[in-house]
Parts: sequence; C-alpha cells; structure tokens
Amino acid sequence: MSDVANTEQARAWNGPEGAHWARHQDRWNAVNGGFDAPLLDAAAITATHRILDIGCGSGRTTRLAALRAPRGHALGLDLSAPMLDEARARAEREGIANVSFTQGDAQVHPFEAGGFDAAISRFGVMFFADPVAAFANVGRALTPGGRLAFVLPAAPELNGWVVAVNALRGILPVGDLGRPGVPGMFSLADPDRIRDVLTISGYTAVAVEQAHADGEWGQGAEDAAEFLLGTGPGRHLMDQADSTAQDRARHTLTDHLRAHETADGTVLLRSTAWLVTADRPATPSDRS
Repeated sequence: MSDVANTEQARAWNGPEGAHWARHQDRWNAVNGGFDAPLLDAAAITATHRILDIGCGSGRTTRLAALRAPRGHALGLDLSAPMLDEARARAEREGIANVSFTQGDAQVHPFEAGGFDAAISRFGVMFFADPVAAFANVGRALTPGGRLAFVLPAAPELNGWVVAVNALRGILPVGDLGRPGVPGMFSLADPDRIRDVLTISGYTAVAVEQAHADGEWGQGAEDAAEFLLGTGPGRHLMDQADSTAQDRARHTLTDHLRAHETADGTVLLRSTAWLVTADRPATPSDRS
C-alpha cells in the first residue's frame, strides 16, 4: 500500500471492522444497494469512461461502474485489504475484466494526473482525516471537466439504523454516534460543510440533494437485530455491557425492528443520504 495519512482508519478497516464487512458484503450491499443506480446515474458514466471508486470496499459499485463502461475501466481504491480480497475474487467470479483494485489512502495516493473521467463513492468519503486534502487529491486525478459523484449519510436522526440503536439508550451506553466535522459516519452530514469543502478543494458546479433508500437489514427482526449488534457500533456498545444488559438490548432491538418487517419478513430501514455531484474545472481549451 502507498503512504497512509489516515492511520486510525487504516487500522480499523484492516482489523475486525474490515473483516466483518468483507464477510458480510452481500448483507451490506442489501443495506446500501438502493443508492447504487442514483449514484452511477449522477456520475454520467459513458461506455469509454475511466472511473475511480473511492473507498470501494468489497467492490460492488466498482463492478457496476465497469459494466457501464465496457470499453473503459474502473479502479477501486480502499484502505482495507480484507475487503479488497473479496472485491477481486467477486470480480473474477463475475467475469468482469475491465476492473482492478488497489489498496491505498485517497488523501495521499499518487494517482495519475487526469487519469480518470469520473470518480464515485458510496459511503466511502466520510472518514478522511483531512477532507480538503483528500478531495483535492481526487480532483487532480480527474481529467479537466471530470465528474465527482458520491453519497454519504445525512443527519443521524434521518437514518433508521440510528433510530433503532437509540432505542437502546438506558440499556447500553449509547452516546454520540458521530458529529459533523469529525472523521466518521456523519462527518459531512451538514450540506453547507460539503459545499465548503468541495469548493475549497477546487471543484465547481457543486450540487447537494437528498436521496432516500430502504435498506434490507435481515430476514426477520431477530436476524436483523443480531446483524445490527454485530456491526462496529453495535459491537462497541455490547462489549461495554454485562450479559443481562446484552440480553435486554437484543430483546428491545428485536421488538423495535418488528415494526419494520414486511409481509415476507424482510426488515426494511429507511436511509437518508446526500447525493453530491461536482466537477473539476475545465481548461479554456476544453470550453472552446
């Protein structure tokens, strides 16, 4: 892997968190997959595009981008070796040849200048140690006039999984699940901060609009509760509780999630995100 600026996130995503996401990639894609089509549509990918997928994880969006650019290429970049191993294996099994994956930190990775026509990210840009430096580095990797498109979470209270976890207050030590401006899930939840960061980073035509999707968290409330408590935030909370509190948390969360079961038992939770697009400025020759 090239140099890493975001060492704390690198440790996390190459440890238990990365292993969990790699092991459960299909479940996480069921949670977040409702944003795939809007994201790729916003990126305006053509058949010959070269696409960079930032924080690609196990590579679902990278592979989908590659399929939209059959005469182009998609590169997925992520800090997590476990997830990249899954991404490569899945691409090989699916027979997608115009895709590759690299381990690296988008903030400092030595991209080829102007090497990509579009950059995308599905929930992969919230963890930058220095968002301005990271987005500026990605911007240099875009060809003049290239498009940046990403989705990231809106305010915590607009996301069903956060509401579900907050139902455990008084049982588990649920605190602040994230604050704007601090690297983490909700670091860019303020749309004004998104616009400021991208403008300072050198982008133009910044657009921020709200998007919604119902994610599938499990088959039955018990299954969904077990999965949610097995995520990074869930494990962190459960590890701080005794067995009695853990049992109460499971029962309480299961009861909360029953209200979100569909007729076939699928547990759906609404996610609210910001769908963001921005452009690298075109040179005068590109505009002429």
